[in-house]
Amino acid sequence: MKKLSTEPYKGTRDFYPENMRLQNYIFDTMKSVVEKYGYQEYTASIMEESDIYRAKTGEEIVNEQTYSFVDRGGREVTLRPEMTQTVARMISSKWQDYPTPVRWYSIPNLFRYEKPQKGRLREHFQLNADIFGIASPFADAEIIFLASTLMKNFGAKEADFEIRINSREFLNDFVGSLGLKEEDRIKFYRLLDKKDKISEEDFKSSVKNLLGGDIANKLMEKFYFGEAILTMMPESSAAKYLNSVIDILKDLGFKNIKFSPTLTRGFDYYTGIVFEVFDTDKSNSRSLFGGGRYDKLSDNFIDQSIPAVGFGMGDVTTKDFLETHKLLPERNLDIDIYIVVAGETDLVSVYRIADKLREEGLRVAIDISDKKLPDQLKVLDKRNAKFVLVVGSKELEDKKFVLRNIKTREEKQVSLDQIVGEIK
Repeated sequence: MKKLSTEPYKGTRDFYPENMRLQNYIFDTMKSVVEKYGYQEYTASIMEESDIYRAKTGEEIVNEQTYSFVDRGGREVTLRPEMTQTVARMISSKWQDYPTPVRWYSIPNLFRYEKPQKGRLREHFQLNADIFGIASPFADAEIIFLASTLMKNFGAKEADFEIRINSREFLNDFVGSLGLKEEDRIKFYRLLDKKDKISEEDFKSSVKNLLGGDIANKLMEKFYFGEAILTMMPESSAAKYLNSVIDILKDLGFKNIKFSPTLTRGFDYYTGIVFEVFDTDKSNSRSLFGGGRYDKLSDNFIDQSIPAVGFGMGDVTTKDFLETHKLLPERNLDIDIYIVVAGETDLVSVYRIADKLREEGLRVAIDISDKKLPDQLKVLDKRNAKFVLVVGSKELEDKKFVLRNIKTREEKQVSLDQIVGEIK
């Protein structure tokens, strides 16, 4: 019989203990930051009915990038490619039960059928943080401030990343003033979203093919004015709102925020502010994560628009950023005491010692391999423990034990009652 592959499914990962230590560090940091801001955790099933992704998500994602199937009841089901549709469904279901502002977060696993590459896999985990019920630039500013705080809690300096900001509503006003029809506008935004992934020449050529030479030239001429675009439409309420968010962030001390007129984000449901956090290191020059305002997504579920703004921060790009900037945490030790057992020792008595230490809050593991003592000691560096305790018949009789610091090799003879104090 042919042996099965030991490799995980393409584009997914196995998390061995050494991988879980880093993953837990990433998740724990995310949780500690958002909970300090008053965000509450929620979660949901990885499966949703496919219809919720067909409205306002984007054709490319629904048609080309989802894992979808028909279940035995004839229902079309999709493994969630993102969490925003799910949280919009959930908040719409119980909207009257929560006083605004509602601040929620989750760290779900998400599935996209796309080509695996650096920063992108077919399954990844992502922090989602959202504020519901507040149509104010302070909500947008808080979400961006939270994103920046997360980066700094991972050890990043302000110079290590740049926050690029734009507004889909302002883009609508701007391209509308140039006479662009709505159906062409959506296609143009999709091109804009791919702008940084293709050459400038290919981008301009694609815009001309889509819109024709005259209007394409007008658009290109305006878009390369950069921040000056914001002053070209002084009557635009979207421009005023965008400027308000930028001003709030600058008042809060932000120096790494930049208006980016071509930033769109890929989803069709964005209605206002959009932003992305970019790595400034040339070896990892890319968007790390982003988000924006999506005030109309609840319209898919109820007859009410619920103001909403949030972002998603993925674990894969976060890990890449930490590696690039040499911010990976030091190795975490999972075991406080690893007990090695000499031959002919009563294991029941050893278990009693271990249980007493566990009652004191220590993490204790026992070597029950029946290997000789030198062989047990030989692999201590791989045990991920802080201390080793040697237990044999003589130690049990004398109630005195040798406690060794695995890293420094320092040894002490201690009684059972002294062990906790030595460790802590």
